[in-house]
Amino acid sequence: MKNIRNKITFKALTLREAAREKALALRAKALDATGEGYVDTAVKIIIAVVIGALLMAGLVALFNEVIMPRVNTEVTELFDAAG
Repeated sequence: MKNIRNKITFKALTLREAAREKALALRAKALDATGEGYVDTAVKIIIAVVIGALLMAGLVALFNEVIMPRVNTEVTELFDAAG
């Protein structure tokens, strides 16, 4: 009888210790501060949008000022050469 009671007690203590370890692991995971927050993510998004807008503005200016006038003169010269 004493042997069965000892086994049950040991099993209960083992289960309690396992539950305690699991709770501590969950608590550590919940309190894990990696430094990645909402503000950091928002700043990254804003930087990406600003860089994208600058690139888009540069490409539009390049097409409007350099490429399209060159294409227009090339096409005009091409059609004028036939006449």
